[in-house]
Amino acid sequence: VQLQASGGGLVQAGGSLRLSCAASGRTFSSYVMGWFRQAPGKAREFVAAITWSGGSTYYANSVKGRFAISRDNAKNTVYLQMNSLKPEDTAVYYCAARAAGGDIWVENGYDYWGQGTLVTVSS
Repeated sequence: VQLQASGGGLVQAGGSLRLSCAASGRTFSSYVMGWFRQAPGKAREFVAAITWSGGSTYYANSVKGRFAISRDNAKNTVYLQMNSLKPEDTAVYYCAARAAGGDIWVENGYDYWGQGTLVTVSS
């Protein structure tokens, strides 16, 4: 499985961005998909995840109510809509796919990773 993240950029505080992650492979619809981020000098952290059907979503407390994860299995794509962005949201955002059981809240629960897309929020 190959993952390609896009949609990052520079935005002012309070603005919005939508990240996309396009996946290759026929079994995309069976994967749990997640977004993580890594700010400069900090460890990578969980942002959001969505089950294969889209029926369940999970969010870090820091983004709950501002970010929304969704997926379109027909397009093999997962999205992260980010609203009310804050300077502390500045990070490289990575999408990830979980093919088998594992903890969706941590990095090692995922089997495949995209290359990351940079989001910069100016104050």
